[in-house]
Amino acid sequence: MFEFEITSNCSNTKARTGIFHTPNGKVNTPKFMPVGTMATVKGISSKQLTSTGSEMILSNTFHLHLQPGEKLVKESGGIHNFMNWSKPILTDSGGYQVFSLAKLNNISDKGVEFKNPRDGSHVFLSPEKVIKIQMDLGSDVAMAFDHCPPHTANENDIEDSLQRTHSWLEKCIETHQKSNQALFGIVQGGKYPRLREYSAKFTSSFDLPGIAVGGVSVGEAVEDIHSVINYVPKFLPINKPRYLMGIGSLREISLAVANGFDIFDCVLPTRLGRHGTAFLNDERLNLRNARFKNDFSPIDKTCKCETCKSYSRAYLHHLIRNDEILGLTLISLHNIAHLLRFTNAISTAIKDNCFTNDFAPWKTSSIAHHTW
Repeated sequence: MFEFEITSNCSNTKARTGIFHTPNGKVNTPKFMPVGTMATVKGISSKQLTSTGSEMILSNTFHLHLQPGEKLVKESGGIHNFMNWSKPILTDSGGYQVFSLAKLNNISDKGVEFKNPRDGSHVFLSPEKVIKIQMDLGSDVAMAFDHCPPHTANENDIEDSLQRTHSWLEKCIETHQKSNQALFGIVQGGKYPRLREYSAKFTSSFDLPGIAVGGVSVGEAVEDIHSVINYVPKFLPINKPRYLMGIGSLREISLAVANGFDIFDCVLPTRLGRHGTAFLNDERLNLRNARFKNDFSPIDKTCKCETCKSYSRAYLHHLIRNDEILGLTLISLHNIAHLLRFTNAISTAIKDNCFTNDFAPWKTSSIAHHTW
């Protein structure tokens, strides 16, 4: 039911193209995955999302557990029916919230007790409960519960959190009993090569349908991010999809693809879009700026998204300056389409064996000026 098919390889790097087959369709890799935390990509309908070329989206177990609750989603026929999205869905386990809500939680080997950010009530999540929630949600891919420590933690503390992540993975595997849902493990270990290697080998030993690398882009230096991207894939199985969590810049995506990663997600396209910032190659245009008031060109003349085909920078400037909801929708749509167009172009370059020339991550200019 779940299969990862490698369709081409770059002759000079570890980059590859592939197809990840799921019960709700296939994902052509490398591929960017928009974030729909609450079973919605903010401000965008499922039909609009389809128009961007999105093939898989991410939702969040922790937030859906709090509202509306997994039982209601299951009663509706599962998350696909609930949000009217027929393509693959991956649900994050809530491990990131262990990091982001650190001031509101208490961690033990059994799980994490959170203070509900909505009403202050106490919520306990164990690895077993997280898996049961995801089974009720009915996503195509469920993520194992992991402990994502802050990047400032010392090596001993990160090693302790890693042992917890590994113990939780074993409990997740024991609990997961759904043949039409894939379970991915998560590699942790901070910036320490020894711990990353240990975690990658441990996680790979279970022969899961896919593997993610987490604890990246959580405030650490760019050099540390690049070190993880360069180092960890050496210890991951070649025949499984590799998901690099939380990465959405062109430079990091191209570097990750060069090292054999396949799937990426990031909130930046919609977060920046909601504040009036649009992607243009590796630049960001703040459309609130007065210089766009009389600019009747599209965000990107080479872009075929619905926003660029139909609206000018001047109109988008007008919408954003007047806090019109349509503005955030249109810019978010463009930003998502922009990243999908980028990963699609990378895929074509790999197949044509010109990835090294067109998207070499060490040549910033090639990313900025290549006509993809």
